[in-house]
Amino acid sequence: MLGVGFVFFFFSRFFGGLQTTLRPFSFSFGLAPLECPPPAAKPAFAIEDVKSPFTLRSNVSSTKKKEKNKPSYTFPVPQPKLESQWREMEWTEEQKASLMKTISSYRPSCHEGTQARVLLLGPVGSGKSSFISSVQSVFNGRVTNRAMVGTSSTSFTKKLQSFNIHGQKGEDPTGLVLCDIVGLGGGEMTGLTLHDILSVIKGHAPEGHKFSPDQPVRSETVGYIKKPGLKDKIHCVAFVVDASKILTYPKDLSTTFRLLRKHISDLDIHQVALLTQIDQMCPETAKDVTQVYKSRIIQDMMNKAGDLLGMSTSYIVPVKNYSSELDLNVNNDVLLLRAVDHILQYTDLHFQDNAPQHTGPKIDLGI
Repeated sequence: MLGVGFVFFFFSRFFGGLQTTLRPFSFSFGLAPLECPPPAAKPAFAIEDVKSPFTLRSNVSSTKKKEKNKPSYTFPVPQPKLESQWREMEWTEEQKASLMKTISSYRPSCHEGTQARVLLLGPVGSGKSSFISSVQSVFNGRVTNRAMVGTSSTSFTKKLQSFNIHGQKGEDPTGLVLCDIVGLGGGEMTGLTLHDILSVIKGHAPEGHKFSPDQPVRSETVGYIKKPGLKDKIHCVAFVVDASKILTYPKDLSTTFRLLRKHISDLDIHQVALLTQIDQMCPETAKDVTQVYKSRIIQDMMNKAGDLLGMSTSYIVPVKNYSSELDLNVNNDVLLLRAVDHILQYTDLHFQDNAPQHTGPKIDLGI
């Protein structure tokens, strides 16, 4: 028994001392303990995630992939409505008919350009194509999707497409052409470049041109317009932003917008903006679109859109595109038509600014 007790005592002392010597993730070997270094801290972002604003490829698509299982936005806390509309609007059939007549009869004030070309520019999924289809639906008298509309996180539109807005049946086409283009931030291989956007505005890009950052628009491009006339150029740019995503757009998107606006302004092109998906932001407006200019939520979103774009809210108009509806709504039609009328006002300013100067025949004063 004494021998067994001695063996037990020896091993308990040996292993007990060994436990006090060995430490987790360290080695002794009779020297000062050598601690293993902690794992390196993971950077807040990867270098490849940083995009230069000059490529106009913001991280819109990557944000969508990370949050595709999350709702884009939820209704804010309801706020009391304003007592009166902060923009005057008439929600009647007569107003709709008046606006349709104004738009249908519109012709550019400059005789050289027979149609006003408006470029819609915005992030992927902002509602550019839906706006074109919605406007054409109003004139068709039924909901149609003339411009192909997608729901994916990448841009459904891949090329430059021009849509003549046709008047009601039996009428001539209007003097308005809405131009659709690939969305901003559509991924590394589909994102627009500043060079290509300016090429479209200047009138060099041919109809149907497919955009790729690896193949910019240049003189060798098939169909390239070397000496574009006024009819080939863009006469107004309408930025399109989604109200339900304004708070989740990447920060560098604002830099992209401001960079674009600077270069577009240098070309003397007027710019406006459309705020889409307003029904997803305000429950009252979702039920009744006539409440849009009484909604404090929409008013706040308009201000946030102005901050995002670096633009006064006087240039911004809210719209509700047709998406799941099968029938037209007169109030929604009025809101869409007012947006088109707003665009045409600034488009016509461009024609007035670029009207040819007629000095008239010289008069011989006999001096």
